[in-house]
Amino acid sequence: MSSSNGDRRPLSVGIVGGGFGGVGMGIRLAQEGYEDFTIFERGNTVGGVWRANTYPGAACDVPSHLYSFSFAPGHDWSRRYAPQREILAYLEGCAERFGLSPHLRFGTEATQAVFDPGEGRWTLETDDGETHSFDILVTACGQLARPDVPRIEGVGDFRGPVFHSAEWDHEAELEGKRVAVVGTGASAIQFVPEIAPIVDSLTIYQRSAPWILPKSDRPYPEWERRLFRRFPARTAASGLGIFMLFEGGTHGFTGKRWVMRPLQAVADRYRRDELTDPELRARATPDYEMGCKRVLISNDWYATLARPDVELVSGGAERVTARGVIGPDGVEREADAIIYGTGFQSHGFVAPMEVRGLEGRDLNQVWAGRPEAYLGTTVSGFPNMFVLYGPNTNHGAGSVPYTLECQFRYVIDAIRRLREGGFRYIELRPETQARWRAEIAERSKETIWMSGGCSNWYVTEDGVNTNNWPGAWLEFRRRTHRINPGDYRVAV
Repeated sequence: MSSSNGDRRPLSVGIVGGGFGGVGMGIRLAQEGYEDFTIFERGNTVGGVWRANTYPGAACDVPSHLYSFSFAPGHDWSRRYAPQREILAYLEGCAERFGLSPHLRFGTEATQAVFDPGEGRWTLETDDGETHSFDILVTACGQLARPDVPRIEGVGDFRGPVFHSAEWDHEAELEGKRVAVVGTGASAIQFVPEIAPIVDSLTIYQRSAPWILPKSDRPYPEWERRLFRRFPARTAASGLGIFMLFEGGTHGFTGKRWVMRPLQAVADRYRRDELTDPELRARATPDYEMGCKRVLISNDWYATLARPDVELVSGGAERVTARGVIGPDGVEREADAIIYGTGFQSHGFVAPMEVRGLEGRDLNQVWAGRPEAYLGTTVSGFPNMFVLYGPNTNHGAGSVPYTLECQFRYVIDAIRRLREGGFRYIELRPETQARWRAEIAERSKETIWMSGGCSNWYVTEDGVNTNNWPGAWLEFRRRTHRINPGDYRVAV
């Protein structure tokens, strides 16, 4: 496409990632009349984490009516918390319904993006050796895309299968086997109860006990699903009610500790009722404030722990042998398979892609272990680039699709201003980013993630909150409603 400066040419957009962020951004661009955009997805279909995570019991832990786009509400969920296959089908349906097929490049991973300030364009290189040029770069790589596989001494000596829950080995025979599970995060909470009935025994290595709330899940009967389809306002009302409940929870995480007390009481009572063995209950009781780590929901986790063929080991796996796993007590417990439920590398927002901006700056080096983006979306020194579900856009209570919609609106407003102004590029001012860094640091001090007595994936080892938004979502929505031109400088 021609790129003469100063005209109002249609701009081209390159989108990296085909999950909720990439699909939603593509739909919104199409709705606004932008036709020149390409979505690069390394997998063979859209879906992102919902394509990659196929472990038994995989499901959303946000009620389904809030876990879809407002411009493409999901009406046909089979239950209150949708399983993985339905969420994947929803995204595939969105791509088909809004005509994204011509814009999708499957089996293609972006390896490098380099900005040319003279042209005001990004050159994107993919793993097939091709290069593509775009006016706008949107990264939709997400925060939970790269499995965090722990380095445990001796794992290479183990004779059986070893895999991460996000890379589930469906060929591994688990039935009647002795299985060791390392980690008790959100994925383990879902797959452990699913495999417990079929394995011979389960040993779970837990560094810290999670806070568990009962899951208010239920199937939707056909008459109710017809009601949702026929009266979309019913779905919208359900989503709004869930949102307001979550929005109240944001205050408990960001300073008003009293908001968490009723939930903590429910969690404590639930644990007491489910676990009658005092020793097991003690091992399953968290030693930090509720909300410091991700609060998990399950109706069968405690029941699984109480099974006679399940052992909960306090502390992580210290070492692996050819026959099993040695825990912190020095005891070797034999195993036929090892499964990691250890989460993701959550601080690499564009990894493993290399991104170079003005003066050849490498984004990963600029961040240097402290990722930051203004409103979670733009970075000084990297013009015409927008990060979806970027730094400080996560939360302990909220819906990622809602956050993404806020960002879509912001990105489209920026593109509109870029096009109508005939600018070569638009770049975040360094002073704007400096103010943002100070604001996030100050507002994070009183959050439960920083002062709740735990380590979590929201905060770096240096004590910097890089992942979570320390405020209410209505505030985030207001602040991303449109671009503030004073926050940016332009090149013509």
